[in-house]
Amino acid sequence: MRHTLIALALMGSALAAPAQTTPAAVTTHYATLVHATYEDTLGAAKQMQQAIAALTAAPSADTLAAARKAWLAAREFYGQTEAFRFYGGPIDNDNGPEGRINAWPMDEAYVDGVKDKPAAGLINNRKFAITKASLSKMNERGGEENIATGWHAIEFLLWGQDLSADGPGNRSFEDFVDGKGKNADRRRQYLTVVTELLIDDLGSMVKAWAPGDKRNYRARFEKGGTESLRKMLVGLGSLSRGELAGERMEVALASRDQEDEHSCFADNTHRDMVTNALGIENVWLGRFKRADGSVLQGASLRELVAAKDAALAEKTTQQIRASVAAAEGIQAPFDREISDAAGRERIGKTVASLTQQSKDLVAAAGAIGIKRLTLVDPAKK
Repeated sequence: MRHTLIALALMGSALAAPAQTTPAAVTTHYATLVHATYEDTLGAAKQMQQAIAALTAAPSADTLAAARKAWLAAREFYGQTEAFRFYGGPIDNDNGPEGRINAWPMDEAYVDGVKDKPAAGLINNRKFAITKASLSKMNERGGEENIATGWHAIEFLLWGQDLSADGPGNRSFEDFVDGKGKNADRRRQYLTVVTELLIDDLGSMVKAWAPGDKRNYRARFEKGGTESLRKMLVGLGSLSRGELAGERMEVALASRDQEDEHSCFADNTHRDMVTNALGIENVWLGRFKRADGSVLQGASLRELVAAKDAALAEKTTQQIRASVAAAEGIQAPFDREISDAAGRERIGKTVASLTQQSKDLVAAAGAIGIKRLTLVDPAKK
């Protein structure tokens, strides 16, 4: 969310890539990869929606556990889509839904009752009509932590506050049972509606990148030439340094506050880090492992850079792989990791790797003739 752009001057050659790996082939395959990733994210989110419908129809420990499991599964795909941000695409342009989908950190009391404030939140205000339009309107109203929608609102409703140093939130299924949880009917309604809104927003991303539509974002992107390559690299570099290393890791390291961890209610932050890093690698390599187990592979930035500077392409590839491995080394729960000396070292190692890879990506951009990049600057947040 709170991003400031900084212009970086890059030097590089403007020579054309070899015929077998043209800029047009890379941007076209990128569009295919983006569409596939959003499509699988939407599919997983719809499975979550079914699990949530089962929970609200018959709240029990089992249906709540199944809904949580489905949320975690869907996040594995969404995390990889964050490599498609930061360049004013359909996800985060002026009218984009990113703020409704994945805004954080969240003030839980804005949505529902919390410890010491049991009557707080929109759910407990029976004068507030719970609709997709009203929730969208209330999202971030009066402050950027007033999150009413998206993954983290759903996460909070499924897990509740994380009041434990050793595990996630532990909301009881009885919060959704009439006569047990106060305003249980509205809690069920809120969970249903906020999930519907997420499905709508993810569906809009699938449509924006769908093939065969001459008027959607994909059609323009595929005709964008070097500018589209620049956008791809802006997305990778900005997620690497400004967002993932900066906003999501360094801020939490500095504060040691679990409120600064990305998925604090479910204690899923360690997986957020991995899937974000994997999303960067996917774009760089032109590869994505689909939900059905098949692997989508095609023309890549790595190949385009290798045609100009094979050593730099290999160095960047290895650095990006090292970042994924470092992120995989971060242990759960993240709120304990930011306080523990060994955990802080593991996170610091990941920050250092992501910082270096952002520099390598800047060099890679220069190698293919992209002379100017705008990247998220963590120092300006």
